[in-house]
Amino acid sequence: MTFALMLFHEAAPGTTPVVPAEELAALRDLLSTVPGMTEALIFTPATARDQYTDDGASPPLGLQLHFPRLELLEAACAPDGPLQQLGSRLPSLAGTDATAQAFWRRTWDVPDPQICTPAGALPCSFVVHYPGPAQDDNAWHAHYMAGHPPLFARFPGIRWIEILTPVDWVSFLPHTKVRHLQRNRILFDSSDALTAALQSPVRHELRADYHTFPAYDGGNKHFAMWTETLRP
Repeated sequence: MTFALMLFHEAAPGTTPVVPAEELAALRDLLSTVPGMTEALIFTPATARDQYTDDGASPPLGLQLHFPRLELLEAACAPDGPLQQLGSRLPSLAGTDATAQAFWRRTWDVPDPQICTPAGALPCSFVVHYPGPAQDDNAWHAHYMAGHPPLFARFPGIRWIEILTPVDWVSFLPHTKVRHLQRNRILFDSSDALTAALQSPVRHELRADYHTFPAYDGGNKHFAMWTETLRP
């Protein structure tokens, strides 16, 4: 388990920004220099069809950066930290709603974690967040982690399950600090594989479990995202 820094850009209403290839290349170069970071996930918009939710277009960009210790994560977000350069590397995202949050990262086993994505293609994540708050965070997380991951593991073709829970942290990034109740992510070989899972009978069981959640506010959001993994 590790700490995860989540940085997301939400498009302004009526806009559909696209991060060009040269900016993504500059982003990869920057992320390769972040001290102490063990892995970076770069999320770009994909599409998939769910039986129960339709939250609109996926965000133009998301980052999930992994660190073994919280102080390394905070150093990357310091006034002189390398992540202060993100804005200059991503001018296409000027004017988007940029948010940041640090989490503790939990993972679950799946029957077959081997990713079978064709050469040149990217696997596809279903990225979900619950803004919250819950009436009782402890009860909410306990219920979710007891019920949902075993059902996720039964999705056909699932390659990864993780749940992120909030930690207190220090940041000097220009991103708005948020405190979502939870984020979670499941991974598939492709957007078609994700859609097939979301159309399977397991999805009905997940929906039934959702209706047993302890009381909370804020609803939830679900987005399909192509997922590129960098390991500096």
